Amino acid sequence: MASNVPPTPRGSFPRYLEHLSGSGKAIGVLTSGGDAQGMNAAVRAVVRMGIYVGAKVYFIYEGYQGMVDGGSNIVEAKWESVSSILQVGGTIIGSARCKAFHTREGRLQAAGNLVQWGITNLCVIGGDGSLTGANIFRKEWSELLEELAKNGKISEEAVTKYSHLNVVGMVGSIDNDFCGTDMTIGTDSALHRIMEVIDAIMTTAQSHQRTFVLEVMGRHCGYLALVSALACGADWVFLPESPPEEGWEENMCVKLSENRARKKRLNIIIVAEGAIDTQNQPISSEKIKDLVVKQLGFDTRVTILGHVQRGGTPSAFDRILASRMGVEAVVALLEATPETPACVVSLSGNQAVRLPLVECVQMTQDVQKAMDERRFKDAVRLRGRSFEGNLNIYKRLAIKLPDDQITKSNCNVAVINVGAPAAGMNAAVRSAVRVGIADGHKMLAIYDGFDGFAKGQIKEIGWSDVGGWTGQGGSILGTKRALPGKFLEEIAEQIRAHSINALLIIGGFEAYLGLLELSAAREKYEELCIPMVMVPATVSNNVPGSDFSIGSDTALNTITDTCDRIKQSASGTKRRVFIIETMGGYCGYLANMGGLAAGADAAYIFEEPFDIRDLQSNVEHLTEKMKTSIQRGLVLRNESCSENYTTDFIYQLYSEEGKGVFDCRKNVLGHMQQFKKP
Repeated sequence: MASNVPPTPRGSFPRYLEHLSGSGKAIGVLTSGGDAQGMNAAVRAVVRMGIYVGAKVYFIYEGYQGMVDGGSNIVEAKWESVSSILQVGGTIIGSARCKAFHTREGRLQAAGNLVQWGITNLCVIGGDGSLTGANIFRKEWSELLEELAKNGKISEEAVTKYSHLNVVGMVGSIDNDFCGTDMTIGTDSALHRIMEVIDAIMTTAQSHQRTFVLEVMGRHCGYLALVSALACGADWVFLPESPPEEGWEENMCVKLSENRARKKRLNIIIVAEGAIDTQNQPISSEKIKDLVVKQLGFDTRVTILGHVQRGGTPSAFDRILASRMGVEAVVALLEATPETPACVVSLSGNQAVRLPLVECVQMTQDVQKAMDERRFKDAVRLRGRSFEGNLNIYKRLAIKLPDDQITKSNCNVAVINVGAPAAGMNAAVRSAVRVGIADGHKMLAIYDGFDGFAKGQIKEIGWSDVGGWTGQGGSILGTKRALPGKFLEEIAEQIRAHSINALLIIGGFEAYLGLLELSAAREKYEELCIPMVMVPATVSNNVPGSDFSIGSDTALNTITDTCDRIKQSASGTKRRVFIIETMGGYCGYLANMGGLAAGADAAYIFEEPFDIRDLQSNVEHLTEKMKTSIQRGLVLRNESCSENYTTDFIYQLYSEEGKGVFDCRKNVLGHMQQFKKP
């Protein structure tokens, strides 16, 4: 294998790829429509996976326009061509709206240009319009080739050789407006931008007791508005799919004034740019501001976020999502036959899946049709389970019914934080408290973990007590690693004294072990025979039975941001390798995913044993890499990956073996991974 292609880790071709061969095949990759953060990660994955399996991969610059124009717009990509682009927003291969491709003449020209390079596999990264165009192109492909042959532009042999076109799509859109996938590439990063602005605005709004109306993108889809409202605990949200009921003006003003009466110093209203009322009339941010000023006299400001949401560095989630989708797209192209319909690579739960492109596009268009016909309940349902679930949760957490309308359950539910702090713990407590109160339960807060439980540090907690908790890091309730085993008698006594009927434990692996200890002691203490539920919250993401733990995404973003900065510092001082130690205990999630998101050369984790030969192989790889234009290296090590191959050992080994070729630096990230706003 060429020196600029890294050797396969552990020396073997992954078993699930053994049937694939890209030999003699050519893949074209293009980005089309509006740009989205993470598109570059998808392009990188397509290029490197294609080269990895032996195919030729070509950049098609400027989207469909470049395909129509041909010439220097179609260029073969090398392994190094996509180095250092993971952290870059937008798309390095450009994107353009193309009127010519809407015409048959334009598509005829595009087909001729692809045949010239032998490209019969197309990977399109864009929105539903871009993917629809690709499918039309695929259907017409054989007719276009016959017409080109008839006009003498290509030979009859070429018509036979390139007889069919395979198309796979990936959805790049910050609006998350494509049906069939839980998340589109760019959505998570756009939410990061929105939350950064909201966090900044909240401090100034509190200082002056202001109301802020924030307009976010989403002309036809309210996902960004809905999820950012859920994440910041906004007072009101306006969406195209779920317009407010008649009389919303009065209801909103009542809600805002009630919140002020509860001594809340600020109000946040989030508006999707395509927000409408039940008559399909637009609701603008200026209209909302004028209403609040006129009815309530509140000092009100409007902030329109605009293209800030599209820009900036992609989040760790978007980089990983795009990388996984890019790999799956290449596998789909190489497995495709002439009968295989065009597919789109989607995210379902935590899995990359392939869905028929035509069906997904039709579902997406059905949502708009339902909104046009004012069938708003259908529009919400068609958006999918994630959208519908988020909307229902937002309504439950944002709007409190008067006490006399809530049926009391006479059930006391206690909430406790256990283990190390994790970003998002406070949001989980807020959610649990408010849902409990809405269901008529009395909610109790236990302070300082099982230690505080045994000492009776238990107080009732109300709806407004958890206001503003979503954006705060750490644990407001206080948390400790102590397990309940040595406090069982005291805990049983406190459960009896406070008439606790159910227990919610929010925490990491210690919370999991604590729950096991409590359930094991049920035979001895009947007070423990109550419903007990655990919500995983740990940066390590090491709790069994869950793909994700609260806090792990924030920690992963901290690691990725740090790696980006370190790589940036290395761009000035060439020939340098950085060894970075991450948290995670015996779970390699942070090191593994951090390596994937930051573009590391190696990640050492506990789950994948390694020896001195692997370390030597990595040193040799980095030595070869220093001969290319990419003269830097990044190695991640999970803190407990090996008892003997410590961070210091690896640093000293790399320093010694790389002497004269590269120098080394090490960085232990430590607790900065735990303490950050979620």
